[in-house]
Amino acid sequence: QVQLVESGGGSVQSGGSLRLSCAASGLTYSRYCMGWFRQAPGKGREGVAVIDRGGVAMYADPVKGRFTISRDNAKNTLDLQMNSLKPEDTAMYYCAAALVGSWCGVRPENLFGYWGQGTQVTVSS
Repeated sequence: QVQLVESGGGSVQSGGSLRLSCAASGLTYSRYCMGWFRQAPGKGREGVAVIDRGGVAMYADPVKGRFTISRDNAKNTLDLQMNSLKPEDTAMYYCAAALVGSWCGVRPENLFGYWGQGTQVTVSS
């Protein structure tokens, strides 16, 4: 049974930092494209960043230069370091896993077959 468990969310003031973590189990983690997605109240879910099996990362434009995604294939963990946070970063953040050959991207998100329950990030101005 695949499980993705996020942690590290919380409340922070604008300009602050948070580090999210995702612990994965029940899958051959090193084979998967891993990603972070987010959903703000009243909005659709959007991709934030993904990282492929080899550690190559891709970011959505709104977070480029501020967020860093990383993975540890030995520990089956995925992290998202978020710096210079803005109120518009407020959302529920989800960890997700996809196994579609060598593909790895933020879209289409329906290729991500496994999802965590999410962790809330709130940024106040």
